[in-house]
Amino acid sequence: MHVVAPTADLTHAHGSPPASAVLRHHPEDFLVEETLGFEPEGEGEHLWLWVEKRSMNTDQLARQLASIAGVRRGDVAYAGLKDRNAVTRQWFSIRLPQVELEQAAQWQDPRWKVLRAVRGRRKIRRGGSRGNRFVIILRELRGNSQRVEAHLREVARRGVPNYFGEQRFGHDNLARAEAMVGGELRVADRHLRGIYLSSLRSALFNAVLEQRVRDNIWDRALDGEALNLDGSRSYFVADNIDDGLEQRLAVGDIHPTGPLWGRGDPPSRGAALSLELAVVALCPEMWSRACIDAGMEQERRPLRLPVRQLHWQWQGDGLLQLEFSLPAGAYATSVIREIADTRTEVALE
Repeated sequence: MHVVAPTADLTHAHGSPPASAVLRHHPEDFLVEETLGFEPEGEGEHLWLWVEKRSMNTDQLARQLASIAGVRRGDVAYAGLKDRNAVTRQWFSIRLPQVELEQAAQWQDPRWKVLRAVRGRRKIRRGGSRGNRFVIILRELRGNSQRVEAHLREVARRGVPNYFGEQRFGHDNLARAEAMVGGELRVADRHLRGIYLSSLRSALFNAVLEQRVRDNIWDRALDGEALNLDGSRSYFVADNIDDGLEQRLAVGDIHPTGPLWGRGDPPSRGAALSLELAVVALCPEMWSRACIDAGMEQERRPLRLPVRQLHWQWQGDGLLQLEFSLPAGAYATSVIREIADTRTEVALE
């Protein structure tokens, strides 16, 4: 059995990528648009802003909005964090009953602008996004176009392993997390502590998924599997995988899951549980112990990431545009890595 660090070259599900390319040469090469799945009511004490930002992280923008609105940072809410090195569009809500919509619609900065202002009865709930739509341009792509398209068709058909992407681990989050739980690094900031603990939990999940990709069972169910209902956070445990469940797996109605570590026993049983415990036992004990000591509860995450509405278009020599939709919590880089080995060469602007 083999366990890798989250920053290592995790095993690919569809074979080695058939190409190399440059990713994020310009922020506009990585466009992300949030999908909430509902609209604000048009009335209420909360100001909802549909904002486009460029080369800026979500928390930075939330702080600027709080400053402009004259409210506490905690009064600004959003569904989830978006990429910094990108152009992203997402909703923010501010508890601000007195400001005029026309005034708020004029708020802007060289790095962001309000595209729409509307009123809502409630604040945006963290984690309340349905998913995201991506438009990504790969530049200087080198590889056989027929092989690239064959991989794209396989990704559309089977999906990709639902790895936590490099954004979750930053440059050294895992090392800092280990230093923090080992008593070598004092971290007073509660938000930062949460980031570091999440990196440990994510590393454990990636380790389990890595093993299942190596065994070619990342999109198949084992006896005792905790099976996720597509598009939800719900799951059920199946002691035996019968033909009916196999069919539901094949059409993407359900997905096998892996552990997000925490207190208590994993809900999986049988062969699925044995594999998970064996992989976690090979990881540094401080990873799982820190999740438990922090009071995290056992949760599940799908091992398979369906890539929906996948379209591609060649836009000239070495330029490939990809469009696809992913559920909330998924990483576009987990899709791209199955298509091409990428490097970042940021243009001087």
